[in-house]
Amino acid sequence: MTAVRPEATPLSAPATSFPQGFTWGAATAAYQVEGAATEGGRTPSIWDTYSHTPGRVRNGDTGDIAADHYHRYRDDVALMKDLGLKAYRFSISWSRVQPTGRGPAVERGLDFYRRLTDELLEAGVTPVATLYHWDLPQELEDAGGWPHRDTAYRFAEYADIMARTLGDRIGVWTTLNEPWCSAFLGYGSGVHAPGRTDPAATLRAAHHLNLAHGQAIGALRAVLPASAQTSITLNLHQVRPLTDSADDAEAARRIDAVGNRVFTGPILDGAYPEDLLEDTAHIVDWGSLVHDGDLAEISRPIDVLGVNYYSPTVVSLATEGVGTTKNDGHGASEHSPWTGSDHVAFHLANDNLTAMNWAIDPSGLHTLLTDLSKSHPELPLMVTENGAAFDDYISPEGVVNDPQRIAYLHAHLDAVRRAIADGADVRGYFLWSLLDNFEWSYGYSKRFGTVYVDYSTQRRIPKASAHWYADVIRRNALPAVDGQNNG
Repeated sequence: MTAVRPEATPLSAPATSFPQGFTWGAATAAYQVEGAATEGGRTPSIWDTYSHTPGRVRNGDTGDIAADHYHRYRDDVALMKDLGLKAYRFSISWSRVQPTGRGPAVERGLDFYRRLTDELLEAGVTPVATLYHWDLPQELEDAGGWPHRDTAYRFAEYADIMARTLGDRIGVWTTLNEPWCSAFLGYGSGVHAPGRTDPAATLRAAHHLNLAHGQAIGALRAVLPASAQTSITLNLHQVRPLTDSADDAEAARRIDAVGNRVFTGPILDGAYPEDLLEDTAHIVDWGSLVHDGDLAEISRPIDVLGVNYYSPTVVSLATEGVGTTKNDGHGASEHSPWTGSDHVAFHLANDNLTAMNWAIDPSGLHTLLTDLSKSHPELPLMVTENGAAFDDYISPEGVVNDPQRIAYLHAHLDAVRRAIADGADVRGYFLWSLLDNFEWSYGYSKRFGTVYVDYSTQRRIPKASAHWYADVIRRNALPAVDGQNNG
C-alpha cells in the first residue's frame, strides 16, 4: 500500500462506492497475536511482565501463546489472500528483534519478520509495519521507561535497524500506535503495562513518546527509499460536551487538550498548546522537560496520519460522587488517566453498546475525519483501526454469525464514505482485528476478530463478517441495505 490519493469515483458509480485505489486492510498487534513469547531470543516486554502479575489481567490470561501467529503466519496470510485483503497492518515485537532494547539485533527475530513480509508480498498483500504497539522491552522499563528521555533515543536506533532490514520490502512505516494509551493508561491509570500511576511520569512519557516518534521519522528517512511513506497512528478522542453549558464546554476543552492536542500539537503544528501547559503546570515542569530542538524534531513531516476510532467521548464537569472513571471506556482504576483533569466526568453517548460497553456511534468517525481534513487539509488520512467486540460463538453447524459486527462495520464504513464525499482525504481502512486475540487487560474474554480463533485448538473460522468484508473489498463498495443503496 502506498497512500497515494485514490482516483475519483466516476459520477455514474453508485453512492456506496469508494474511490478507485482505496486501500482495504486488517490489523493486528504483535503481543496480541504472535505468541512464542520465549522463542528465537525474544525477551520479556512490559506486557509479558504485566500479564504475568496476578490480578492485572482477567482470568490470569497472558500473551504467551495468544493466536500463535508466530507459528501459523503462513495459514493466516493465506486467509488474508482468500478474503481479498489488499494490506495487512502488523506490529513488530521490539524485544523479539532487539531483546535488551539496545545494541545489535537478533537475526532469528528479524528472520520472522522477513518471512512474514515475503509471505505477504507473495500473496499480493501489502505489508504495513508498526514499530511500536505498546510492548516496550522490559529492560528499558527497568531503566526508566518512557518517562526517561533515553528511551526515545533507543527507539530511534531500533527504527534504524528495522528500516535497514525491511526497507527494501515494506513501503509504509508507522512509528507508534496510540501513544496516548502508552502514556496515560500505562503510567497514569495503570490499567495497561507497565501499570504505574504517576501523573508526572504520564506527561513525561507523553513528551518522550512524541520525541521518539520524531527521532524515528528521522532515522527512517535516512535509510528508506524516497518512495516510502511514514506515519503515526493516534486514537484521537472525538470529544463532545454533554450539554451546551459553559462548564461542560470547559470539560471538553480539557479532555481535548490532554487526550488529543498533547500529540497533534507538537507532531502536526510544532508546539504544545498553551492551555494544556497551563492545565498541567502544577504536575510537570514543561520548561525543563522540553529541550531546545525537541519540537523541531517531533514535527518532522509525515506522509499520512493513522486514525483509530471506536466510540465518541462525552464529558461534563464532574458532580459530587461522579469522577473520571465513570464510563471513560478505558478500564476501572482508582487512578485517573486524564492527568490534570480529574474533575471531568464521562458518559455514554447512547445505550447501543458493544461487548466492551462502548457506545456505537459512527457519526463520531465522520466528524473526526472531516474535522482533521479541515484543520490539516494537506495531510492524507488512513483509518488504521475500527471494529467492535461482541459475544461471538460457534453454532452447532460450525459457523460464527456476527450480524452486530456487520452492522457496526457497515455503519462506520458508510461514515468513512460520507467523510470522503465531504472532502476528507481518506486513503484506506484497516479493520480491527483480523483475528480474535489477547485483548490486553481483558485477556481472552473479548473478541474483536473478523476471524474466530478457537484458543484450545488454534483453529481459525472466518465469521460472517469476514465474508461480508471480503464482498465489500471485491465490490469496492458497500452492499445495499434492504434493496436500497445506503447513500
